[in-house]
Order: sequence, then structure tokens, then C-alpha cells
Amino acid sequence: MPLPLMPVTARHLRLALYTLLIVIGAALAGGWAMHQAERHALEESARRGPEQLNLYANSLHTLIERYRALPAVLALDTELITALSGPMTPELQCALNRKLERINGAAKSSTLELMDHTGLAVAASNWNTANSYVGHNYAFRPYFKQTLVEGTGSFYAVGVTSGIPGYFLSSAIHDAQGKFLGAMVVKLEFPELEREWSHGNDILLVSDAKGIVFIANQPGWRYRHLRPLSDQDRSEITVTRQYHKQPLTPLNTRTLRSFDENSFLTRTDGPDGSQDYLWESLPLSAEGWTLHLLRRPDISAEDRRNAALAGVGLWLTLVFLGLFLLQRWRLSRLRQRNRAELEQLVEDRTRDLRTAQDGLVQSAKLAALGQMSAALAHEINQPLTAQRMQLATLRLLLDHGRIDEAYKALAPLDNMLTRMAALTGHLKTYARQSPSGLREKLDLATVVDHALHLLEPRLQEQAIDLHVDLTRPAWVRGDAIRLEQVLINVLRNALDVLRDAPNKRLEIRIEADQQVWHLTVSDSGGGIREEHLGKIFDPFFTTKPVGDGLGLGLAVSYAIVHELGGRLTASNQGEGALFTLTLPITQDS
Repeated sequence: MPLPLMPVTARHLRLALYTLLIVIGAALAGGWAMHQAERHALEESARRGPEQLNLYANSLHTLIERYRALPAVLALDTELITALSGPMTPELQCALNRKLERINGAAKSSTLELMDHTGLAVAASNWNTANSYVGHNYAFRPYFKQTLVEGTGSFYAVGVTSGIPGYFLSSAIHDAQGKFLGAMVVKLEFPELEREWSHGNDILLVSDAKGIVFIANQPGWRYRHLRPLSDQDRSEITVTRQYHKQPLTPLNTRTLRSFDENSFLTRTDGPDGSQDYLWESLPLSAEGWTLHLLRRPDISAEDRRNAALAGVGLWLTLVFLGLFLLQRWRLSRLRQRNRAELEQLVEDRTRDLRTAQDGLVQSAKLAALGQMSAALAHEINQPLTAQRMQLATLRLLLDHGRIDEAYKALAPLDNMLTRMAALTGHLKTYARQSPSGLREKLDLATVVDHALHLLEPRLQEQAIDLHVDLTRPAWVRGDAIRLEQVLINVLRNALDVLRDAPNKRLEIRIEADQQVWHLTVSDSGGGIREEHLGKIFDPFFTTKPVGDGLGLGLAVSYAIVHELGGRLTASNQGEGALFTLTLPITQDS
């Protein structure tokens, strides 16, 4: 049976959207990384370009400078000067031809020719070839005109006789009086240089001042002009026959990116079709030429792949880092919210516990009052009976006019009323509920006095052997009512264990120890069993019979003392138990 289709939820749609965004981002990051790798490769290649151009330029300069001085040296030859000074006979012309042939062979130049003052070639090293220069007039060439005026000349052109392009260097020949007799010309051809440059994959071009390429290491690039030719340029080319019978075609280029003024990324319509080249140029100021280096911007497939993988890896790293930080932030907010809720809950529970504690404290106090009420009732009933009898006596004395005796009978009555008022007032104060956290300066010895006053009936009833040694004043910070409650709870426990004890001794001391007061209560009631020492301050723990206590008195007392910054401990000493209440000493000021 077919499986049921899962319903598409908003969560699924969000996950699909996030996945799609991550994939798109990875693709964009990979493409961007490949683009940056190509850009870096281009920039790196552009930085290496000037070094390569300088190497190629040096080889071209070396070739030209090797022969630049040759026509000047030959122009000083006396035989050539003498020949141009007189009539040119066939014998003399033959001798000159052979001499130039020998010199050309030794110098390994392309061609040497001797021209008279009219520009007529009277002798040449190629005299015995079909393309001999002898008998042709080259006065139209710019190098001859330049030599006539300046003494030297140079010009690149296609030979009108041989049809072979070359670079012409010339030097003037003068007689002793300085008269211009003619010119010595050397022609340099560059086929070997072009062959040397063609060993690599780079395209090397040399263009003249008009932007016409006349040297190229690959076929099809020669005689292309890099910029449009003006009418004046075309007229000069026609007059000088610089590129004789050679078609000049434009080389269309479009700049894609510029690195500097001599470095570009271009799209060129060359012999091989439209191609992108890293085009770098170097001006050759000595000749007025420009050397061009064209290289295909090539980055290996491995480098492209590595760049793409690096880009994708970086994108995924950033994505997962972002997700990690987002999750950390969400968890932090969740923890913060939970902490705030927990703190609020703790605060609420603390408030409830404090309220419950205050209720327990008050209940414990009222319970103590209930236990003391029987003894206090007896203590109060006796003075009341005595007061009734004293009042009857007082009435009789007044009836018999014995005023002085009546006044004397009032004094005992007043003392009994004062003692009853003190007892009831102190009970009322003890029963009052005091606020938690109260910190007042009080005398610890006075607290002991009040507690003993409240327990006096029971002390008398049980015939307790009481020993009190109090340091006065013992100043502390706290709540007098709560401290009194703690002391009453401790004393009541001691009285409970002394009820059936043969030796009923109770000792209370206050002593100073460095920065604390020690209030000790010791009894002779047999002590606390070892298994109970660690539990007596636990709530609801009691060793008394059922119905004789809830086990809250010491627990409440421990909490009160701890709240006041003190300690309440229990131990065994001698014949009974020892309770120690420790509180910090407060200075008198």
C-alpha cells in the first residue's frame, strides 16, 4: 500500500528556503572566488609584464646598437671619401662594391650601400644580386634627408628594390673642407630576432610612431595599424614609400580593464579571431617605437577549481558559524529568561517561606506563652487573693479611722500590682510579631533577664539550681524579641530535660571572645544522644512524646540566629547538654 504523504508544514518550508539560500550562496561564493582568482592571476601577470618587456627591449636595443656606429666609422674611410670627391669610374665602382661586400660579410649586417650627394647609390654590398641597390636613387627616403641636415639618420621601411623590410642607419661623408659628399648606409633586417621571439606563446609586436606594426613574431600581425591613420600619415607613407606595396589593415581592440597607463585587458580582433589578451606596452624612446607584449589570460582549471572550493568552503564556514552564534544567542536568551523566571520563582518562594517562618516563629512564641500561662496564672492568682484580703483589711482600717495604718497597708498592695503589670506587659511584648530583618542595638544580657523573668514561675516550680554569669553590657545588633524567643526555646528544652533529673542545675553565661559574644546555656539533664546531635535543628525533629511538641522550636531558633548573622550550636558537656549562641560584638559608639 502506498505510504501516506507527510503534511508540508511551515517548518519544512523554512528549512527548504534556508537550504536553497545556502546553495545559492555557495554557488555565488564559488563564482566570486573564481572571479577573484582570475583577477589575481591577471594582476600578477601584469606585474610580471614590465620585466619581460624589458628583456625583449634589451635584445632589440642590443641588435641596433651593435651596428649604430658602423656607418659613422665607414664615413671616415679615406678611400670612400676620395671616391666621392672625384669622378666614379667603372673600375673604382667595382672596387668599392667588393670592399663593401667584404665589410658587410665581416660585420654580418644585412646590406651596406654608398650614396653620393644626390642620393644615388654608387656602390653596395649586394651589387651582384638581382635586387642590387646600385644605380637607384633614394633621395626620397627620410633617412637621407635627415643625414643631409643632421649628419645622421634612421628610418624603418620596406625596400623598394628588394621588397625586404629593414631598419636603415646612415651617416654623412664630408671632405676635408666639410662639404657634404654623400652618405654611408647600413640596413638591418630582423628575421632572426622575430624567430627568436616566436619560441614562446606570447605575441610580440613593434609599432612605429604612427602605430603601424612592422615587427611581429607571429604571421598575420605585421602591417596592422593600432589606431586610425590620418590623411597626413597616409600621405607621408605614400611619399616615403615606407611600407611599399604592403596593405595596411586596422587591428581593432576594445579595452576591458585597465591596470595602468601601459597595461590593459583587451579584446582584439586578430588573425585568430576575437581573443582576450593582456596587452602591455613599453615605449622605446631612442627609436620612437613601441614594444607590445600580448598574452592570453590563462588560469588553470585546477586553480579555478581550488578557488571555487575555497569560496564554497569559506561560505559554508561563515554560514555554520552564523548558525552556531545564532544558536548560542538563542540559548543565552532562553537561559536568561529561565534564570529570570527562576529568580522570580525563588523570590516568590522565599517570600512565602519567610511568611511561613514568621508564622512559625509567632506560633512557637504563642505555644511558649500557652505553656507559661498555667504557671503565670498561679503567680497572678496568689497576689490577687492577697490583694482581696489586703483590701478588706484596708476597708476596716478606714472604717475605724486608722488612716496612718491604712496608708502603710497600701504599699504591699502597690508592689503586687506593679509586679503583675510587669509580667503581663512583658508577655504582651513577647507575643508581638516583629518584622523580619530588624537590626537594632541591644544588650544581650537584658535579653537574658527578660527571658528568665518570663520563665521564673517554672524555674521556681521545678526548683532549678540557677547560676547566671553575664558580662554587661553585651552589645549586639539584632531583634530583641526574636533573640528572647531563641533563648526561651533553649531554656524550655533545658527545663524539660531537668524535670526528672536528680541534679537540677542550669547555668547561663555571656563571655567575649575576640570579636564575638558567646551566650552558653548548660544543664545537668544527661545530654543529647550522639545520633540526635546532627538532627536537633531539623524541622519537626523531636524526642518528646507525641502531642508534647512539634519539633519546630530549635529549627526556628536556628533560622533566627542565622538570619542575624550568628551561629547556634549544640554539644554535650559534663552531665548534660551545652547550647552556644554566637553573635558579633557591636561597639558602644
